[in-house]
Amino acid sequence: MIAEMQCIVLDCPDPAGLAVFYRSVLGGTVDRPDPRWSPDEDWSTLHTTSGLVLAFQRAENHRPPAWPDPTRPQQFHLDFGVPDLDRAEVEVLDAGAHLLDDSAQGWRVYADPAGHPFCLVRH
Repeated sequence: MIAEMQCIVLDCPDPAGLAVFYRSVLGGTVDRPDPRWSPDEDWSTLHTTSGLVLAFQRAENHRPPAWPDPTRPQQFHLDFGVPDLDRAEVEVLDAGAHLLDDSAQGWRVYADPAGHPFCLVRH
């Protein structure tokens, strides 16, 4: 092993706002004190209840992916397991997500408020 995962960082126009969105999806604490970084207007974090840390950094002129358009690819996406897709969909849409695709059996694709694709997957 060479390294340990510190966090997953997403570029976005509003770091604090995106941290709050993902807190509504995953639970956890926004901008919890952590000696590895200092939250400010350009950097926000979410320490999730599972131990995963998501970080959000301001990117001026952020251009979100245009899923599924290959000219502006998603580059990566997050998958979240849920027991009830319909209930979870209502909750993520209320939190600010946008539905991108609900044509597959067992999962649905959404965009977060900054345009990053993520999936809710029935488990």
